[in-house]
Amino acid sequence: MKRLAIDLAPGEYTVARLSTGAAPPHIESAGLVSVTATADGVSVVCPSDVAPASEHSRPGWRLLTVRGPLEFDLTGVMAALAGELAAAGVTLLAVSTYDTDHVLVKSADLERALKALAEAGHEVAHAP
Repeated sequence: MKRLAIDLAPGEYTVARLSTGAAPPHIESAGLVSVTATADGVSVVCPSDVAPASEHSRPGWRLLTVRGPLEFDLTGVMAALAGELAAAGVTLLAVSTYDTDHVLVKSADLERALKALAEAGHEVAHAP
């Protein structure tokens, strides 16, 4: 896998699950917001300060974004990131968009994740 440029977003993120049948919320934020509805419920990933109330809420995540846009035929990006983080014992949550891939890691694992990615040859930058 070629060297990737990865940006660490500021602030904390929350991963939440809303109940089955809940309407997908409208969330405005300058950060990543991902709302996915399935038959099992609605999953939300967003900055913690705008996270919807939920009994199934998991705050304490940090967002790493591969600088894009990435070509659709580019292969192995998520596999490389997942493999490098798994080897370092870092849990991840992956979110892909039209233009790029995002990885969320637990705040407690952030330094280990950054070190693993840097040692794998990726450029990791802190967003302003």
